[in-house]
Amino acid sequence: MQALIETRAAHRVHGGQLTYAQHQSAATGTAMRFSAFIPPGEGPFPYLIWLSGLTCTEDNFTTKAGAYGAAAKHGVAIIAPDTSPRGEGVADDPAYDLGQGAGFYINATQTPWTPHFQMERYITVDLIHTVEHAFPLKARASIFGHSMGGHGALTLAMKYPERFVSVSAFAPIASPTRCPWGEKAFTAYLGEDRTSWRAHDAALLMQAGRANALGEILVDQGLGDQFLEGQLKPELLEAAAKASGAKLNLRRHEGYDHSYFFMASFIEEHIAFHAARLSA
Repeated sequence: MQALIETRAAHRVHGGQLTYAQHQSAATGTAMRFSAFIPPGEGPFPYLIWLSGLTCTEDNFTTKAGAYGAAAKHGVAIIAPDTSPRGEGVADDPAYDLGQGAGFYINATQTPWTPHFQMERYITVDLIHTVEHAFPLKARASIFGHSMGGHGALTLAMKYPERFVSVSAFAPIASPTRCPWGEKAFTAYLGEDRTSWRAHDAALLMQAGRANALGEILVDQGLGDQFLEGQLKPELLEAAAKASGAKLNLRRHEGYDHSYFFMASFIEEHIAFHAARLSA
């Protein structure tokens, strides 16, 4: 079973095991890295997939979020993949918000991105298959993320409700078709035809009723976030939930910014939120 992955490092933490791993992905055509926390006990365990934001790797959440004490307490595993394919021959861009580190969790259709930037298929097929065979996990997962990863978590949960029991997000890019980060990435990865973008916009998917089968969706947003008005626009999620009847719990927090300090402050609540639904 373990032959599916190459273990790069392993650490004991909160009574469980943290593994940094690498595996070959058919979706991206590259080696992909992730971290996996397995709580103490025999398992198999339900698990969470965490999707990180722009410029992050599999390491940012792992070292900064302070999530594993709560995960051990609730008996859930956490898988944190890298944000994009990387390596020799993989397309890139000098800007931080496009290319390696900025996969946006979609399947690119445009040159030069198509051969490797297939992150939607990677997360929903390759990663799930790999971790469920390499670790003592149940075929029962939820998904959450931050910023670009919050966008990814929301859209993938709405598009693949058979794969994810619940979803939550920190400061997600609520409507990438209507903000500079999303417009830049979608133009590059998907092309100029904006109709193709709609399938990757959380607010538009929610407005179309795609969130109604998911139950409550938890979103936390800091009011001191420097990207709040220009890029994140959580009010568009609120309007979509009102229009469609989706159960959105959008919590605003005075003074919190876009950093991992914000996530670390509320990560235990998100893990408890998912654990309750995964055990139902």
